[in-house]
Amino acid sequence: MHPMLNIAIRAARNAGKIIVKGFENLETVEFEEKTLNDYVSSVDKDAELAIISTLKNSYPDHSFVCEESGIENGKDIDHKWIIDPLDGTNNFMRGIPHFAISIALKIKGRTEIGIVFDPILNELFSAVRGQSSQVNGYRTRTTSVSKITKTLLATGFPFKAKHHTQSYLNIFKDFFLEVADMRRSGSAALDLAYVAAGRFDGFWEFSLKPWNIAAGELILKESGAMMTDFEGGNDYMKSGNVVAANPKLLKDMLCVIRKQLY
Repeated sequence: MHPMLNIAIRAARNAGKIIVKGFENLETVEFEEKTLNDYVSSVDKDAELAIISTLKNSYPDHSFVCEESGIENGKDIDHKWIIDPLDGTNNFMRGIPHFAISIALKIKGRTEIGIVFDPILNELFSAVRGQSSQVNGYRTRTTSVSKITKTLLATGFPFKAKHHTQSYLNIFKDFFLEVADMRRSGSAALDLAYVAAGRFDGFWEFSLKPWNIAAGELILKESGAMMTDFEGGNDYMKSGNVVAANPKLLKDMLCVIRKQLY
C-alpha cells in the first residue's frame, strides 16, 4: 500500500470514530449556522482536528486546505491535503446515516491520493493515481451505459446557491423525463464514489467546494469515469459546477445541461 494512503486511511478512521460516537449521542452535539443553510457541528471540528493531527504526526511540514479551519501553508507547499471532515452535515444533524469523510492529497497541484470513507457502513473508497480505485479492497468500475435513457442519476439541490434554482429545475426536468430515476442523497463525496462503484450512472451539481470533490475526482477517474464542468472543461474546482459519468454518458449529460444554460 502507498505509505501516504496508509496514513490517510488511518486519519479517516480516527475521524470516523469521533463521528460515529457523535451520531450515537446527537443530543450532546453542538450545531451552528455558518452561513445561510450551511451548518457546522462540534463533531465536524473535532473530526477535522483528528485528521490534521494524524497527518501531521507523519508529515509535519505538509500544507492543508480544510472546510472548517481553512488554509494552512506548511514548509512544504508542494504537498497539500484537502479535507472535508463531514460531508453531509445536514444528514448527520438530523440522524440520517448517510455522510462521509473526504481526504485528498495534491502533490505539485496534481491529486495523487483520494479517500471517501463512510463511517456508518464502514465503506472505504480509495484511489492512488494510476493504480485503479477500490472500495474495501475490491476494484471499482463505473457503468458503461452510453445514453441517459433508463439511467439512475444522482444530484444535489443548490440549497446554498438558490439563485441557480430555475436553471437547476429546468435541467432536472429534462433529465427526469428520460432517466429511470433520480437520487439526492445529501453527500456529494459519496455520490461521486457511488458513480465510481457503478451504483449511480452519473452525477451533476452546482456550486460545490474543492473539499467536496477533490477525493471523489480521483476515485472517479481511476474507475474509468470522467468529471468536467458544465462546459465540458476542467474548471470545476473553481466554478464548483460538476458533471461526472463514463465518457459516453457524460457527453449526453452535457448536452442536456448546455441546452438550458448556454
